[in-house]
Parts: sequence; C-alpha cells; structure tokens
Amino acid sequence: MKRFHYKAKEQGTGRVLSGTIQAESERAAGKLLMDRGYIPDTLKEEGSGFGSKLNKVTAKDRINFTRQFATLVGAGLPLAQSLRTVAEQTSNKAMKAVIEEILADVEAGRNLGDAFGKHSNIFDNVYLSLIRAGEMSGTLDESLKRIATQEEKDEKMMSKIRGAMMYPLIVLGVIIVVFVFMMVEVVPQVEQLYNDLNEELPWISQLLVNMKDFMFNFWWLVVLIVVGGAIGLIQYSKTEPGDRMMANIKLNIPMFNGLFRILYMARFARLSQILLATGVAVLDTMQISGEATNNVIVKESVEAAMEQVQAGKNMSDSLKDKDYILPLVPQMAAIGEQSGKMDEMLGKAAQVYEDELDEKIQAISTMIEPILMVSLAIMAGGMIGGVLFPIYSLVNTVG
Repeated sequence: MKRFHYKAKEQGTGRVLSGTIQAESERAAGKLLMDRGYIPDTLKEEGSGFGSKLNKVTAKDRINFTRQFATLVGAGLPLAQSLRTVAEQTSNKAMKAVIEEILADVEAGRNLGDAFGKHSNIFDNVYLSLIRAGEMSGTLDESLKRIATQEEKDEKMMSKIRGAMMYPLIVLGVIIVVFVFMMVEVVPQVEQLYNDLNEELPWISQLLVNMKDFMFNFWWLVVLIVVGGAIGLIQYSKTEPGDRMMANIKLNIPMFNGLFRILYMARFARLSQILLATGVAVLDTMQISGEATNNVIVKESVEAAMEQVQAGKNMSDSLKDKDYILPLVPQMAAIGEQSGKMDEMLGKAAQVYEDELDEKIQAISTMIEPILMVSLAIMAGGMIGGVLFPIYSLVNTVG
C-alpha cells in the first residue's frame, strides 16, 4: 500500500481538507476520497526524502494527541468534533495528517477502532486493542487516558536507559578523539625525531607508529569495515535469526541481562493490568502483552503459557516456571485470581519491577563509570608512554 498526500474539498460545504491516505495507486486514492465525499484537488505520493523523516510522528506527538483526545471525549464532545479540534492544535504535520484521515473515516461512518487500525505504523496492537475495548464498553476516555499514561511510563523508562548509556558513549567519543589526535599530530613527530637521529624506536613507540601507518594507508578499509559491519548488523537484526540473536543477547549478556529481564516483565505486567481493566479477554491480553515486550524469546514463553490457558489452566499456573518469566508475575496473578482483582495485582507487580528497574539503571551507571575511567587511564597511559618513553631514552643517550 502506498501513502498519498492530498488536498480536497468537502462536497456540500466546500471546506478544504488536507492529509494522507493509503491506496494501491493514485487513481485508487482519488476514488477513495470521492467515496468519502471529497473532491480531490491535489494528490501526491508520499516520498521518503529527508524532509519526511524530519517530520515523522514521535512518541511525544502520539502521547499529546491521546491526552488531548481523551480530555475532549471525556468532556462529552462528539468524536468527529474532538478529532477536528485536536487536529487544529497539532503542529506536527505528519501527526496532523493521520488525525485528519481518522476524522475522515469517522465522518464516513467507520468505527473508531477501524479508523485507527489503518495506521498500524503509528498505533501498535496495545493501542488499537484499548481503543476497540473502550469503544465497545463506552469507556473510551478512560481507555485513552490509560494508553497515554502507559506510553508516558514506557517513554520515561526508555529515556532512563538511554540516559544511562549516554555517559559511556561520551567517554568513548573522548577516547577516540584523543587517540586520533595523538596518532595524527604527536606520533609522526616522535617518528621523525628518531629518523633524524638514526635511532631505533622503542617497541611501544614502534607499535604506535605501525598503527598510525595502517590508519593513514588503509583508512578507507577501516571506514568500510565499520560502516559495512554496522549496516550488515542492522540488516541481519531484521531477519528472524538476527532478531532471535539480539533477543538472546539482551536477555543473557553479562551486566545487562537483569536490566532487560526486569524491563520486559514490567512492560508485560503493566500492559496486562491495563488490558484486563479495560475488559480485554485473558488470552488476548497475554498475546498482546507478550508481543509488546518486543523480545521474541519472551514472547515464545508467553505463547507457551497461552497454550496451557487454552487447555484449561489458569493464567498464574501457566506462567509459572516459564523461561524468562520472573516469579513475581505468576505469584501476583495467583493472588489476583483468588481475590478477583487480577488487574490490580498485576499492576502492583509492574510497580515493583519499575522501581527495581530504576535501581538497576542507577547501579549499572555507577558500575560503568569506574570501568570507563580505568580504560581511559590505560589508553592514555599507553599513548603517553609511547611518546614520553622514547624522549626519555634519547635524553639518557645524549647524557
């Protein structure tokens, strides 16, 4: 399916609308617009240029839209009027186009779940399930508020993880800059000095000179290996074996394995709480929450538990002893089954994991700092030794 930007007039009112529409061809897109009661003015296939990437829909845009939409629906405004008002207040062009297309579908008589479902690249399965459940139960505003709250928590969690990784990346950048500077500016001068004096370089200095010569003569090979390796890894990670490999690394890599296991359980428990509270069935809840972990191995563990639920077991027993399902989830689910408050118990499990995740991120940040400092000191010491040692040797020789 292709996406087309359009400008069209509404039949009867003459009101000019703009937005995006999905269709197999330009002709099919024009027919869809006419079926919805619009007269196409301009229709252009959406490009993939730099400008369109800059104007993509972010998590923040989606959260802002959801919050505003929930407020207006909760105030009693009709869906179409709520969507139109939010569209007028949205500054991101891509998000505005999506809202306008949803509005056009709603005005054409489609239900809200189907209208949102056409934009699965923007709204994930959890979002769509909650929209449909809220629409059916008449609690759409509550569903939207739950969606926004969960997305805010997810974004906050990922922001903390990115923040914990930022410091190591900055230090690594400093190490690379210092290394390149020494190789380009300092090492050649030491080499020239020894050549002028017809002296043999000490082994550590000769090692730096060899590295410098390799960088100067084969820089293109270094760039090719780094860029090609990065592109190859990204493409491989999109394949099924690559996806499994990355999932396995996240779950089992030393130091980070606990972090990702806790993250996945916090996400699974929180989404299960929200879905169950909205009235989504247990099997559907497990399927959606398992997919939302974004880890194929954890998802398979949840699917194995789902098979047992289908065979007649309860959720808590099915999740027990499954790989990568941490014990607190089935324990709290069992309490929820006994008390009839499954969603509340899973919410408490999610809160425990979210608090533990904060502590884990802080611990990893604290642990990484001395490791990086020692690495930086070793590299700097080696570079300085490679420069100062030959100068010291020359002074002793002259003396």
